[in-house]
Amino acid sequence: MGFREHSARVRRILGIVLAVLLLGGVAAALAVGGDKDDSGTATKTVRGVIGSEKAEFFADPEVVKALAAKGLTVRTETSGSWDMEELPLKGYDFAFPSAKAPADELKAKAKVTGAPLRPFYSPLVVVAHSAAARVLADNGLATLGSGGHTGALHMGAYLAAARADRTWQQLKGSAGHPELSGTLFITSTDPVASNSGALYLAAASYVADGGRVAGDQAAVDRTAPLLRKLIQVQGAQQSSSDAPFRDFVSGVGNPLVLVYESQVAAQLLAEQNMGDLVVLYPDTTVNSDHTLVPLTEGGRTLGELLSSDPELRKLAVRHGFRPQGAAAEFTAATAGHTGYLNQTLGGVRQAPVPTSKVLHIMALKARDQGGTA
Repeated sequence: MGFREHSARVRRILGIVLAVLLLGGVAAALAVGGDKDDSGTATKTVRGVIGSEKAEFFADPEVVKALAAKGLTVRTETSGSWDMEELPLKGYDFAFPSAKAPADELKAKAKVTGAPLRPFYSPLVVVAHSAAARVLADNGLATLGSGGHTGALHMGAYLAAARADRTWQQLKGSAGHPELSGTLFITSTDPVASNSGALYLAAASYVADGGRVAGDQAAVDRTAPLLRKLIQVQGAQQSSSDAPFRDFVSGVGNPLVLVYESQVAAQLLAEQNMGDLVVLYPDTTVNSDHTLVPLTEGGRTLGELLSSDPELRKLAVRHGFRPQGAAAEFTAATAGHTGYLNQTLGGVRQAPVPTSKVLHIMALKARDQGGTA
């Protein structure tokens, strides 16, 4: 073999070796870069149980992205707020019921200390189809606004009608509306399992007992017959507010349904067709303070982020919730939907909520399951 041929062969071998080394270097660089990217976006997974009305919030890709940017991946399962008390808490980082009362029970069970974390809240409202709302207004049980899509439910008059077992057919203007038949009642959730159902009883008890918050067995007993009527006329009840609202929106079920304002506001902000929906704000109602109970440091971090992070607060509003301590955020976001929403809650009185113990006894009494203070 001549020198020139030998030299060419050596160059080919060196070229192959160099190519292999270069490819190895690129692969190594990609591997290092991948590890670096992964470590830069790594998140801590926190697991919790939530009320169903917050399921769409936590499933929102924008919420997932905002939480990941803060280092958290959140995994959730849903439960009725009062049912959470029966769940084994081991393995959870947080519990997120829809009100302070079940949260207090969970805090006591888990021996959690520290200030409560209440990122946002929502008042209870009654959604009605337009025909039902007009009949209520014509009979003095409600007042409608000028646009006809929002108004006030007069709780005193409604409870008097419930006490007298009034039917839709007894109300003037109901003729010609076959869907308005049978006993007049509001569909609510199971008060033993669900926060919204229990708060409905709290507001009704407060009104029925002359503006007094139930504080003992005697107070519960005074309104128990009426509360029992409110619940037992409904038959089987759901354990969360999500299903009754979806039934209402799809056009099935009772013409009057108790829901969270957030469920309506979320639909409006998503530009959903609201059909003939009317939002009635009870003139005496209860705000549902969504209260996060941190069971680990990861859970507390989540609660603090939901309370203070501007992007997460903005996303909470998009899902219809009112952030604590910042009415302007909700007002600005819903400015185009004042035909349905009472942004300032003007004319709405907030009923005090009994202690969790008394509220639970009240729910058991309403379900005719006994209960003593």
